[in-house]
Amino acid sequence: MADRTQFGLSAIDSVPLHEKVYLELVRALMSGQFTPGQKLTSRKLAKELGTSDMPVRSAFMRLQALRALSPMPNGSVEVPVISAERFSQLTAVRTTLEGSATELATKRINGNNLRTIRRHSTELTLAAREGDIDDYLRKNYAFKFSIYRHCGNEQMIFLIETVWMQVGPFLRNLAMGFEDDLSSILDIDYHEEVVAAIEAQDAARARAAIVRDIDEGAAHILRQAKFPDSRS
Repeated sequence: MADRTQFGLSAIDSVPLHEKVYLELVRALMSGQFTPGQKLTSRKLAKELGTSDMPVRSAFMRLQALRALSPMPNGSVEVPVISAERFSQLTAVRTTLEGSATELATKRINGNNLRTIRRHSTELTLAAREGDIDDYLRKNYAFKFSIYRHCGNEQMIFLIETVWMQVGPFLRNLAMGFEDDLSSILDIDYHEEVVAAIEAQDAARARAAIVRDIDEGAAHILRQAKFPDSRS
């Protein structure tokens, strides 16, 4: 049989288009690229993604089931606006899940993984110092999940992602109060402490650092942002 590599062909990407669209919207939600209350239409997103409406509508339905998007009467969807109480509840879930994932991952991370985590940490610091909230949120997502994905528990990662789809848009409010100097956000950001604990293979300290990072960020958002009184 002829060697198939001799013709210079590239492997065909077997991931279905609707799955690619779904994952792209998930990434955008988790990295804070959408804002609470933002209206989304399948037509506009399909145009931006270079697809037809159908895979976008399919993704909308999946994300509504996960409470990451809310349906609108005209067929479009909305990024939910949640109450302070629900945000606090989701934060409590985050500290439990992400603290556990970090503790488990610390025991499994090897040299190559650690280099990736260090790189994401450096990029996160740089984004804050450059004053770019969009890039900061993307790098924050990349940093944290570069740790969680080594926890060895796929169900835990799924649950973390589900919560992040709901809170991700609200993380944009981390920038409130730091409009003149986003680098000051590093005062409530403990990613370097997380990296130091992982380097020392101190799982308990890594867990404590990630929990502190989540808690202090959430406390800042609760102080700075305006939440509705009763919408959930």
